[in-house]
Amino acid sequence: MHLNTLHAAPGSKKKSKRLGRGIGSGKGKTCGRGHKGQRARAGGYHKVGFEGGQMPLQRRIPKSGFRSRQALYREEIYLSDLNQIEADVVDLAALIQFGVVRANTKDVKIVASGELSRALTVRGIAVTEGARKAIEAAKGKVEA
Repeated sequence: MHLNTLHAAPGSKKKSKRLGRGIGSGKGKTCGRGHKGQRARAGGYHKVGFEGGQMPLQRRIPKSGFRSRQALYREEIYLSDLNQIEADVVDLAALIQFGVVRANTKDVKIVASGELSRALTVRGIAVTEGARKAIEAAKGKVEA
């Protein structure tokens, strides 16, 4: 390899537009700026999204949506999901191990929906009042 054999990749170098080089060039006289107005002037400046005083698009469209960043790490599970766990003690590690919740989950809450078929000890997981009654009715325990 020699310096005189090096070339840029085809299509990587684009020729710049030559402005103001006569009528036949297609970019003569006004150089693609049109006639008059702020954008035709030297140093003519406007903000990004400025539409000449018309209400800009980003302000015409209504605000919508919000996604809590806490929701990435929180999950709710049903009582019926606890039947998938083969351990007697249900905690966050057991829920992750048996694939009931995602691995990056930090907070879990058990919601009273579905049936619980056996006695379990729930440890270190938030529980709704209805779910607590259902767990205790199935001869299980809820520990803080």
